[in-house]
Amino acid sequence: RGSPQKHVWRARIVLLSEDGLGTVAIMAATGKSKTCVWRWQERFMAEGVDGLLRDKTRPPGIAPLKPTLVDRVVALTLEPPGHEATHWTVRAMAKAVGIAASSVV
Repeated sequence: RGSPQKHVWRARIVLLSEDGLGTVAIMAATGKSKTCVWRWQERFMAEGVDGLLRDKTRPPGIAPLKPTLVDRVVALTLEPPGHEATHWTVRAMAKAVGIAASSVV
C-alpha cells in the first residue's frame, strides 16, 4: 500500500483508459476492482498526475478512551464486582463503566 508500486498500477489504469479500454478490460488487466478503477480515473481527471502520487487523507479511527475512563476501569479492577462473581468479566466491566466490551480488553 505504501510502496511506489501503487503509482505504477495507478498510472497503468490511466494509460489503459487513454488507450480506450473499458472498465471491465482495465479491471482484468490490472486485477483491481471497479471502484478502484473509477477512483483513479476520476482522481486523474480532477488532479492530473499529482493526484496519482498521493493518497487522500483519512479521518482518524476510533478515538482512544479518555484518561478518566481508563482510570475508572483500573479502579474498578481493584474492587470486587458488584454481582455474584469473584472476578470482573469484560462484559460486566464494560457495562459498569458504560463503554463497549471491545474497549475493555
